[in-house]
Amino acid sequence: MEFSHIPVLFDEVMTWMNVRENGVYVDGTLGGGGHSEGMLRLSGGTARLYGIDRDMTAIGAAGERLKDYPGFRAIHGNFHDAAELLKAEGVEQIDGFLLDLGVSSPQLDCGERGFSYHEDAPLDMRMDRSQGITAAELLNTYPEKEIAGIIRDYGEEKWAARVAAIICEHRKQKPFETTFDLVHAVDAAIPKAVRRKDEGHPARRTFQAIRIAVNDELDPLDKAVCDLVKMLRPGGRACVITFHSLEDRKIKQCFKRLEHPCVCPPKAPICTCGRVPEVKVLAGGAVAPTDEETERNPRARSAKLRVAEKV
Repeated sequence: MEFSHIPVLFDEVMTWMNVRENGVYVDGTLGGGGHSEGMLRLSGGTARLYGIDRDMTAIGAAGERLKDYPGFRAIHGNFHDAAELLKAEGVEQIDGFLLDLGVSSPQLDCGERGFSYHEDAPLDMRMDRSQGITAAELLNTYPEKEIAGIIRDYGEEKWAARVAAIICEHRKQKPFETTFDLVHAVDAAIPKAVRRKDEGHPARRTFQAIRIAVNDELDPLDKAVCDLVKMLRPGGRACVITFHSLEDRKIKQCFKRLEHPCVCPPKAPICTCGRVPEVKVLAGGAVAPTDEETERNPRARSAKLRVAEKV
């Protein structure tokens, strides 16, 4: 698979990251290395940049792309463990970090990865194919109630209970093996009248939910961001790009909590909890892509960038 990826919100990230010469930066979702290359270029090639990704294909592609930058270092791992991974490299403080959440275009476009509901392929969905259970294993072994909870909570699917019931009926006849097995189960669960009114593919919410569960994308997100914020030097920037409401809500709440950490009663005359702000939220909330970018890259349409600065 050729890992050619269009960086989303590229200009906005370059503006808000406020790259410094000789700074230390982290791209926690390295992908094809587009954002990383932009940051290295802005530093005049003087920055140190640590790119983390759990996809070895991405690591290889970015390593080739950025081989002429002596300050670049690729790390195979999950950004959820970024603090530990960076400390193993001798990094204690950083000047900025970027997280570009979700699935990259090359992963979606490569049918064999099992992320896409448009192509019939092995039902894998793992970002790191060297570990963890596949989507097929999850669907074939998890209890119906747990599958329903995953689809409801991670996919915000109104028909979650029905989809889970059909999945469990189907696996009794034949274990799930391919993406189309799952598509057919969703089609059987959601009434035709509802499917006709759906603006997108009816399986998209279920695929999103199973992918999030397989890769444990949401639960460790808050801690990972907080750990990276703690490593920021004063004035350092945190940039996070999200692609759906669950991610965006988590990042928004995390930044808000870091900006306003006081837990004293609202009517208390003075603060006694001793908690002080760690960041200041910038950009007036979420930064959306321009019309020109979404026209050029339709997958950028749902992207949002949130930015905070270490105080």
